[in-house]
Amino acid sequence: MKPFPKIHDIYVARLVIGTILLTWMVLLGLDVTLALVGEMGDVGKGAYGFGKAVAHVAYTAPRRAYTLFPTAAVIGALMGLGQLAASSELTALRALGLSRRRLGVTVAGAVALLTLLMVVNGETLGPWGDRMSNIVKQTATNRDTVVARYSGLWAREGEFILNAQGGQERTANGRTWLELRDVRLYEFEADGRLKSISQAAIAEHRPGSWLLRNVTRTTFAAKSVSRESIPEQVWASRLDTAALTADIDSPRNLASSELRDAMEYRERNGLDANEFEEHYWGRWFYPFNALALCIAAVPFAFGTLRSGGLGRRLFLGIVFSLGFWLVQETFVRAARAFQLDYRIAYVAPTLLMLVLSTILFRRRSG
Repeated sequence: MKPFPKIHDIYVARLVIGTILLTWMVLLGLDVTLALVGEMGDVGKGAYGFGKAVAHVAYTAPRRAYTLFPTAAVIGALMGLGQLAASSELTALRALGLSRRRLGVTVAGAVALLTLLMVVNGETLGPWGDRMSNIVKQTATNRDTVVARYSGLWAREGEFILNAQGGQERTANGRTWLELRDVRLYEFEADGRLKSISQAAIAEHRPGSWLLRNVTRTTFAAKSVSRESIPEQVWASRLDTAALTADIDSPRNLASSELRDAMEYRERNGLDANEFEEHYWGRWFYPFNALALCIAAVPFAFGTLRSGGLGRRLFLGIVFSLGFWLVQETFVRAARAFQLDYRIAYVAPTLLMLVLSTILFRRRSG
């Protein structure tokens, strides 16, 4: 195979990228519009007006774009290749020496470029946008959005259980930390007996610890109870902001690093990390799924799409993406039900799609 890029490689890649972007914009526009319509039921609650609803939905656009990309990629790739096939340009390109394998690599390269951008988006803009979206809505519908975000927070760390009635994220001198208010820290013995209760007005997070201020500590002995007041107390704990945020935000709205921290926190404390593990490995296999879908669509350019119109290409794209999603969802649900490795659940549909694509590719090459 000759090195990239040749002029026909660039031509095919530009066409595929163009049709993917166009399809992507249409799908994203529909999704955002439907989401905005769904928000109309909450318009009028407190200060949540139409403008706030638009801002709330707009902030979720990066995450929606991330979710819709694999579907847009396969539909766009099929439409782009179908356009080449229907106009006989594909035949002309093959006459110039563009092999089926090279066409597949060209399409994969174009999709990989967009996929890379989406992976970065899914780890940066997506989670940030969802948090901003929640803040916009909470601020408008709840006068005390900070308390609403952390209200009734519960977390476990070893023999300790923490409860906070409110909190906020503070920033000063280039440093950001979490501050919880009206905190209760329950400490238990190994046999489950309550050892002490510490009530603190403020709990400030520090690297590897929490600083409790204005603490009233009640200690339960075998036959007595004692109480003491402590101005400041340091609680050495690995419980951090990421673990607490994971309890508040949906796992799908967290970055991979936050999902990993949440998994470690739950496994360390004997809690269920199943949902976080599912989304964590879904992030890792996201680019492979998008590429597999588009590569599997390439064989249809050599015959099936040549004789079909726009409707047929669109239908094939929807069938491909929907079929792949159903198969993968089945594997993921089975892994969740039977406590199987999620990596197997995510890689199996991808391999199945690539095997089918290879079989079709060889048949059409014969």
